Amino acid sequence: MHIEPGILSGTKILLANVTAAATLSTRTPALFRKTSNLLKAVLAAIFFSLFMQAFHLKVGPSELHFIGASAVYFTFGFLPTMFGFGLGLLLQGLFFEPQDLVHLGVNSLSLIVPLVAAHHAVGKNLFLDTEVKQTASWSNIVRFDAVYYSGVVGMVGFWLLLGDEPTPLMSWVVFSLSYLPLVFCEPIFTRVVLKLLSRLSRTVAVVPRLTVIQRLSL
Repeated sequence: MHIEPGILSGTKILLANVTAAATLSTRTPALFRKTSNLLKAVLAAIFFSLFMQAFHLKVGPSELHFIGASAVYFTFGFLPTMFGFGLGLLLQGLFFEPQDLVHLGVNSLSLIVPLVAAHHAVGKNLFLDTEVKQTASWSNIVRFDAVYYSGVVGMVGFWLLLGDEPTPLMSWVVFSLSYLPLVFCEPIFTRVVLKLLSRLSRTVAVVPRLTVIQRLSL
């Protein structure tokens, strides 16, 4: 989902940075309402960064990453995940891939926009403020990942269309198809993580405080 240096002009990169900053700033007051949200955002960023570094492969005009989107989202919630993606990309740029800092806003939007879409299409109803726990079923997790990764490949296509140099359509198609294994494999990983956290939450007091697992039924 990374956009390689040289594809976008400086003006477009600046606009992307401004848009990403504005998007996060509108959500900042909600994030700061609870101290636990800040801790969750930091944890989300750390786990997201580890996932990205654990597996990344150059494919066509971009890179295939194991993002762990649904695992992070269903563990920490919407706002911490949104800020965790941005902070995680910053950490990755500072410690592993300094050349990606140029496209920090671009790559952040490539993750945040699909997250907003998947949250409103699938996840939002699972975190309603009610006494009844909603079920994070297999179908909900699969649907979330399907919407999310469709959004990621769509955002990459969007940036390539804005690029100064034309990118062959087939290159983008190959990149898009490379995400299919993640859509099949990531729900299994997410389900295992949620089951493990659900069991730990019964005996480890810090788990319910730093996750949203207690709001879900598995």
